[in-house]
Amino acid sequence: MATQTLLTLDARHPFAAKSLVDAQDMHRTVMSGFPGWVDDGSPDPRAQMGVLSTWTVDLRQARLSLVVQSSVPADWTSLPTAALAEAPHTLTLDRTFRLGDRVDFRTIVNPVRAMPPPPGSPPKTRGTRVPHTRPEHVKRWFARRLQPLGHPPTAPDGGVRIGADTDLERLAVRMLPRVSSSATHKNLRIARAELKGTLTVTDPTAFVTALSRGVGHARAYSCGLLLVR
Repeated sequence: MATQTLLTLDARHPFAAKSLVDAQDMHRTVMSGFPGWVDDGSPDPRAQMGVLSTWTVDLRQARLSLVVQSSVPADWTSLPTAALAEAPHTLTLDRTFRLGDRVDFRTIVNPVRAMPPPPGSPPKTRGTRVPHTRPEHVKRWFARRLQPLGHPPTAPDGGVRIGADTDLERLAVRMLPRVSSSATHKNLRIARAELKGTLTVTDPTAFVTALSRGVGHARAYSCGLLLVR
């Protein structure tokens, strides 16, 4: 069971504007709703509390819509009242999925591929993540996470599948502007793409896990949350 909160913020307010222009500020805004649930300095508090988020901005209406999902209740009283265009709206997610269920979905992901370290690099040198920049490449990235009926939740290469399949020809992909941070994470630049379509559940347990844990990288920076209806 999880909860989702829709926060509608005035994009012209300095608090919301900072979150829009700096990915680290957006992360702090999301995490500000969960004070006291984990000890200070505890490793990866976001994952411990199952916090995922996604956002969109309506420039014409100057509205920032932020959806925050968590496995613990959120407390948004620390948000500046003047920054809220509407009162936070929270709902409880307690849905059961069955084999063959079809659901419409939307997600914003960080589609990257791992590049090995250069030859001659020291042992344990990590490779780099290179973003996909074309819709057809993003489709292939997502296809690796799909789980056709009868396939296990873990791919032969170790990749985690999402417990659902889709018709890639009907999958809509939109490349989004990158988000970055000029503060403590000077090299933070996150590529993003929006995916929309219909999923068919092929492994209900794996599907629920994907809904609660998210898909791909940069989940601390509002990527990977699967919204379904």
